[in-house]
Amino acid sequence: MKDGVALKAAEIDRACMALITDLKRRGLLESTLIVWAGEFGRTPMSQGNGRDHHNKAMTVWMAGGGVRGGLVHGSTDELGYAAVDKVATVHDLHATMLRQLGIDHEAFRFKFQGLDAKLTGVEPCKVMSDILT
Repeated sequence: MKDGVALKAAEIDRACMALITDLKRRGLLESTLIVWAGEFGRTPMSQGNGRDHHNKAMTVWMAGGGVRGGLVHGSTDELGYAAVDKVATVHDLHATMLRQLGIDHEAFRFKFQGLDAKLTGVEPCKVMSDILT
């Protein structure tokens, strides 16, 4: 599994660097928000041939669009099982992305089954302003 991850990571790294370099060269990086994320993380422990879906910790990679470069936001416990520092929810991520698109996540509502719904859900969430320029 480790060899496969290293191979794929090298491929993705080259593609991401090419995209960022091209956007920067064209003067478009600061007006383009790049987000690399999945819908869940993976457990740190191997279970057979792989690892299971996991919602307690995940990795998101962002660049451009007013996001501070070279920053690590938050951390997990020593096993990589759960977020323990600067814990952010997926709705916090969505609120931050909407903010960078010029949309107030609190004001942006739509009708869904007779209710006013928000893209960031009903639970309280926040813009992660410490990752923004």
